[in-house]
Amino acid sequence: MSSAVLFNMLRCGRSTISRQTFLSIRSSPETSTASGQVGGALFGTVGVRQGSGSVRLDGDISVRPVTWDSFGIWDNRIEEPILLPSSIRYGRPIPQVSLSRVGSTSVLGLRNQNEDRLRIGRIHDNLLYFAVFDGHGGPHAADYCYTFMEKFIRDALEQDDDLEKVLKKAFLDADKALHTHLSYFNNASFLTAGTTATVALLRDGVELVVGSVGDSRAMLCRNGKANKLTTDHTPDCEDERHRIQRFGGYVTWNSVGQANVNGRLAMTRSIGDFHLKASGVIAEPDTQRHTVSFPTVSSVL
Repeated sequence: MSSAVLFNMLRCGRSTISRQTFLSIRSSPETSTASGQVGGALFGTVGVRQGSGSVRLDGDISVRPVTWDSFGIWDNRIEEPILLPSSIRYGRPIPQVSLSRVGSTSVLGLRNQNEDRLRIGRIHDNLLYFAVFDGHGGPHAADYCYTFMEKFIRDALEQDDDLEKVLKKAFLDADKALHTHLSYFNNASFLTAGTTATVALLRDGVELVVGSVGDSRAMLCRNGKANKLTTDHTPDCEDERHRIQRFGGYVTWNSVGQANVNGRLAMTRSIGDFHLKASGVIAEPDTQRHTVSFPTVSSVL
């Protein structure tokens, strides 16, 4: 946008703006992976100091200035790109979360091979995707989820807008597709591979939905206090143990007191582990929904 056009827009507004007025609309360097459109068309950074009211643009990027007293005043501005449609919907400035601010790390530990897979992505301009897959029995299940879980989420979003239902469908579809994929190799050992899955979806910078199977945990830090967002699916949990037993499976405890399904698996839910499906190991996730606000929260998977 040229400076002449921007000046004309501000001059035509009804608000009286002081000499310290500063207004900038800045395109984000990130792009939409879903449509290929530049995300900057939908959000910008705004900071205004004024005499009688602040100025914003309508969601349709029209040139008609309107007042919005709580948006980006100079003493309380947000130094991040703003999701304009989401901010308009919720009536408060919502910052665009840059994926460059999201970090990840994985430690091998005592294993010979690292079977952890971490995934970060932007499904839509207003929807972020974070995932952890901790594989066991080989990397095949974790690799598959790393590559295809986002696809199953996109497919589920075409049928439903409820993110909890979306995650449940995506997990079950991924488990079914993994079985088909591994069966092609005609190697029975591949079917014993499995993985935990902990997936978080952040929509509009406000709605956080987490789904998980297994014992990979998600934590939410709110005002410096850690809050657990997931439940470990282990045979120690009474409901989980009873399901295993109803399916004809059994639970044993090793020398250090760790419970295992049929003496083999330390979790009761996972993607993969097809040799234990008949014993009650399932891929249906538990889900939780939370409302978050910037900048008082951060999430750790």
